[in-house]
Amino acid sequence: MVIKWRFRCRGVFHRIKEYITWKIAQVKLTIRSLTYNEHMGQSYVVDCLLEPIFWFVDNFACYLGKVFVFCVTILTTAVVLIAYWVGLPYWWQRNQYITIFLVAFGHWLLLNIVFHYYMGVTTSPGHPPRDVMLLHAASICNKCISPKPPRTHHCSVCDKCILAMDHHCPWLNNCVGYYNARHFYLYMVFMVAGVIFLIVAGIEIGYQVILLNDTSDITHNEDPELIGHPVRMNSMGVLEPVKVIVEYDSFNIPREHNLPIPVVSELQLISRHPWKRKAVIFMAITCISVLLALGTLSIWHGKNISRGETCIEAHINAKYRVTHKSSFRNPYDFGKRKNWKLFLGLVQGRTFVRHVLWPSAHRPTGTGLTWHTIYNVLEDWP
Repeated sequence: MVIKWRFRCRGVFHRIKEYITWKIAQVKLTIRSLTYNEHMGQSYVVDCLLEPIFWFVDNFACYLGKVFVFCVTILTTAVVLIAYWVGLPYWWQRNQYITIFLVAFGHWLLLNIVFHYYMGVTTSPGHPPRDVMLLHAASICNKCISPKPPRTHHCSVCDKCILAMDHHCPWLNNCVGYYNARHFYLYMVFMVAGVIFLIVAGIEIGYQVILLNDTSDITHNEDPELIGHPVRMNSMGVLEPVKVIVEYDSFNIPREHNLPIPVVSELQLISRHPWKRKAVIFMAITCISVLLALGTLSIWHGKNISRGETCIEAHINAKYRVTHKSSFRNPYDFGKRKNWKLFLGLVQGRTFVRHVLWPSAHRPTGTGLTWHTIYNVLEDWP
């Protein structure tokens, strides 16, 4: 009887399990039938999940852009002022000739950073004319209701079509396109070089302040006998206490010998100054963050430039490379060397030293409405 009861219980549980499994499968089939879409895929689901973010960017990015530009200006100014306040006295005490070189090199980087950022913010990326019939229009923009030249895309933030659009940059409060892409990229490169320069020049200061964390007061290391004694200015222009030792000669006449205490180094002053310590920590966090963020972006954009494509085209071409495999070829890819020359505008006698290492407002050749491709390039084209 007991065995029969066990078999009956097992049979009941088995039928209940099968019924629940069947009901779950039925619910899944119903949901999939009601929500079936032949275009459904991983990318479609991600786009749906990111739709609130797209809505926020489309409606508020134009207002936040000015705030971002203000933040970039304030952070850059703060870092430069800290370099003058903390780094310059340290290096001047250490070696004046190296200090002169560092100041000259740092100002060269700062000049390029400020110039390219200003040009990236104020230079229009380029827009296709609306009142002119374009002979080589690739399509019609559904939002502008106007012809779209090749490589042109509509920016939902600016609500305009952008020539050779790369992306909309909130930190520039502007689109990165045909006429200001070079300024945007060189700004990132010089900014990365600038923060590397500051990290290398201030690594000893950061080690002393952040890792050693020596916050003891200077007066703790002084001889108690020096309290109340006069001070005098040393060769570095710093006031220092004077230790007085009294001796008597053979005629019992007192003679005083002034012995200055060791001069406190600028590095010790920085590590023991509360506001300078906070400034060094702030600068270290800012420089490392900028290095990681802009360094990654610079490498990514550099790869796109080497392939002769923008960020938007990189996403589009990535899909084509998967679907068409080896048969796809980017029509604007002329090889790494020529792609970089075209991007930097090193044509018509322009040189790398004059037009890249130094600020230059030269514009790219052409109008951005028509493009040379690997299929119609001319032999005498640079």
